[in-house]
Amino acid sequence: MKARLLTSLGIVLSIVLMFVLKVYVSPYFFDVFFAVVAGFAAFEMTKLLSRTGRVNNSILISAFSGVMMLATVLGIYFGLGFGWTILIDLGLILASGIIAYLWSLCTKSRVLKEMRLRGVQTTFNKFSFKKALNTLLGLIYPTFLFLCMLFLNHFDEIGVESIANYGGALSLVILIFAFLIPMFTDSFAMLCGMLFGGKKLAPKISPNKTISGSVGGTVFCILLSACVYLILGAIDYFAVALNTLEIWKLLLIVAAGSVIAQCGDLFESHLKRKAGVKDTGKVLPGHGGMLDRIDSYIFVSPMLFFAFYLVLII
Repeated sequence: MKARLLTSLGIVLSIVLMFVLKVYVSPYFFDVFFAVVAGFAAFEMTKLLSRTGRVNNSILISAFSGVMMLATVLGIYFGLGFGWTILIDLGLILASGIIAYLWSLCTKSRVLKEMRLRGVQTTFNKFSFKKALNTLLGLIYPTFLFLCMLFLNHFDEIGVESIANYGGALSLVILIFAFLIPMFTDSFAMLCGMLFGGKKLAPKISPNKTISGSVGGTVFCILLSACVYLILGAIDYFAVALNTLEIWKLLLIVAAGSVIAQCGDLFESHLKRKAGVKDTGKVLPGHGGMLDRIDSYIFVSPMLFFAFYLVLII
């Protein structure tokens, strides 16, 4: 319990520090922070894939977070816009998958040895192709999906004059809610589940989660997000940016984000159950692996980006 509390404190302080650096120094500190987190989570994902028999190129998967971070930051910095930058990221994913396949072809003797050790009864080409496909899977989940946080971090830099005029306040607001939605949902889902109990939400995937907890987590997430919105609206720095984001629109996004955050949690629980592990790693004492901590954010990040883009820009 002590280790868990200390780790939680360290996580909170790290996030607070990133927000301070974003406001007073540069938003790029958050980019590096997200890339490091994604890198650890991606490495843990390679292990989960391997434990379920999905052989993959762990080096490519683990290193891709840095590559995507650089490509995304450069795309935004040079004014390519979100659309072209996302296409570049997707192109890098495809290119990495091709590299994974070509790497297998170039190291045929090593791959054949791996096939013998695993007792694989298939052809070399099929094994190499499946390995490349599994590598693609590891590049998309968690790295590409989670690193949509980069787009949230640079939301003001899309090149739209009305958005840029907020001087970074809008991206700050969006990031605040991006962090709070899974936090509020997870915390109150656990509390409501313990308090009310009842029918299990997905007993075969996560036996401890209840329907009452799921509903309670979403309801309290909406209520607390409304409170945060009103508090931020009373602060001059945020007030102008929030004038373009009506509270009912925000709460619709929050509600959808809360549901998707729980789906992300269940999906990762499904992966762990298939792999036969309780935690994805041990990098965070008392909490398990990095993937355990960001599972709710992996699907929420792209959802929030497209939702805010739809509401504020289109």
